[in-house]
Amino acid sequence: MARATVIGSGPNGLAAAVALARAGYAVEVIEAAETVGGGVRTLDGPLPGYRYDVCSAVHPAALTSPFFRAFGMADRVDWIRPEISYAHPLDGGCAGIAWHDLERTADGLGADARAWNALLRPLVRRLDEVVEFTGGSMLRVPRHPVTGIRFGLRMLEQGSALGPRAFRSDEANALLAGVLAHANTPLPSPSSAAAGLLLAAQAHGEEGWAYPRGGAQRIADALQADLEAHGGTVRTGEHVHDLADLDWGDPARGDLLVLNSSPRLALTHPGIPSGYARALTAYRYGPAAAKVDFALSGPVPWTNQTVALSPTVHLGGTRAEIAESENAVARGAVSDHPYVLTVQPSVLDDTRAPDGGAALWAYIHVPAGSDLDPTELVTRQVERFAPGFRDLILGSRAVPASAREALNPAEIGGDIFGGSFTIAQALRRPVLAAAPWRTPMSGVYLASASTPPGPGVNGMAGWHAARTALEDAGAPASLDELFPASGR
Repeated sequence: MARATVIGSGPNGLAAAVALARAGYAVEVIEAAETVGGGVRTLDGPLPGYRYDVCSAVHPAALTSPFFRAFGMADRVDWIRPEISYAHPLDGGCAGIAWHDLERTADGLGADARAWNALLRPLVRRLDEVVEFTGGSMLRVPRHPVTGIRFGLRMLEQGSALGPRAFRSDEANALLAGVLAHANTPLPSPSSAAAGLLLAAQAHGEEGWAYPRGGAQRIADALQADLEAHGGTVRTGEHVHDLADLDWGDPARGDLLVLNSSPRLALTHPGIPSGYARALTAYRYGPAAAKVDFALSGPVPWTNQTVALSPTVHLGGTRAEIAESENAVARGAVSDHPYVLTVQPSVLDDTRAPDGGAALWAYIHVPAGSDLDPTELVTRQVERFAPGFRDLILGSRAVPASAREALNPAEIGGDIFGGSFTIAQALRRPVLAAAPWRTPMSGVYLASASTPPGPGVNGMAGWHAARTALEDAGAPASLDELFPASGR
């Protein structure tokens, strides 16, 4: 039986492992941490009874992912589907509210109702096609060119100075800016618009911004269980620094090595061609994230009470303020009033905090490698829109960008996206190729957020790597073949 060794157990590594195990390979996953999951691990918080996710907590892309759909992730994990996908409070008690229901969201934006519908309704109606268009290598002809054109035109508008002119109100502009800023790249830019429009469309899609009850770890646990059910194994607590030290098998007999890691690990392969090494060396990593977990004695006292119902809250004020904050990071600085992405999972998940308490985690964008403790900056921004928040803090734990790589070796300098998120690097991720998951080293494949479709908990980079490897081995397999609906 041919072997497959997977380095890294993030959702992409586990997705590749599951696909290869189901295709008949003897699969072993090697993970540096003591538990599987990479960015979807869930760990104890600063106080007993509080549980926090290492990176992502809410997963807009998970249940629209073709791989996770075939896998049956919706049935294997208990998913919470919030009535509000995300909220964006403003000074004075106003807020933009992105309800799961598109019409309700538009109605709440008053004079901007028609503009919000015009921007997002065509994408929501064709969400599966948008996901397909954005879910693989950009160097291929899209299967749905009309949807691709619709998406591209909106990306160009919202990625330019024309974007804010589409709306009249601060609420609508801020509501969109909050998702554009997820990309951790200058605003406006086509790459931030591409990421933000996909997120906004998913907010109003069938699944909304769902998240697992009990924490993101549930996603990794479901994948690990399936892997082991098909004969695969996992070794934790083993950090692979150099591929030359790894006995991963013989590519001549069909053995595979899949790297769910930074592409830098591939540079340690003794047979790497010099041209490929130069290309990987030229691949750029981006700004980072600095995170803080709060254990609270009660719910966050948002001035706008509707915001209290939303698990995800974007902070930072107006669209102009958010652009100023993100552009400061691009210049190597941190704003005194940063954009803050906050998640309060205990709003709908009572497993995340003790009775009467509340869990909230937040991160800000910072330059790569920054050792800034974000606690005070985040506290001030939350207090701005929720006076009295500071008095509820029982404990907190900061994870500066400089510490993130120790938690997850794939996060170079604290970059949680696996590389700078630009249009150029959407095409060259990490190299310019129709199948960038394939390396020139026999039997070696890349399967991380540094390959298409980039960041997001969807398993698609892992599936693309496994699919490419199976095709190269002369045994192509489809998702339907690997995951027959009756035998998941």
